Amino acid sequence: MKKSISIILIVILLAVLVAVRAFVEPFFYDPLIAYFKSDSLTKTLPTIDLGNYFWNIFLRYTLNSIVSLAIIYLIFQNIKTLFFSIKFFVILFIGLCLVLFLLLNFEALANNLLIFYVRRFLIQPLFLFILAFAFYYQKLQK
Repeated sequence: MKKSISIILIVILLAVLVAVRAFVEPFFYDPLIAYFKSDSLTKTLPTIDLGNYFWNIFLRYTLNSIVSLAIIYLIFQNIKTLFFSIKFFVILFIGLCLVLFLLLNFEALANNLLIFYVRRFLIQPLFLFILAFAFYYQKLQK
């Protein structure tokens, strides 16, 4: 694929990620958005329909992951890199969902800041930037 086409596609996909972030509220159930925008340090966690909440996290994570994986493939154009990234995304999704579930269900573990950051890793495409820089660094080392 020509480099100019790859760059244009990457820019379009980055715009898709920005659009997902900007227009997410009416499409995905997330009662924690309003909670963290308010004075979350003094308030208790809102009531959360966990089934609906984790389904929406799954949908959002999947959407962000598909776009992120496409960007990673366009940057590095290496199938091994893509397969590693898929495994990375799946393993982290399972692990972070488990941690978030435990944090939301057990009051002894409830830590607003930890919930905020675990949730952030699940709903925002942060792994794209982590992996892109890691693969780029690895490529420079070879």
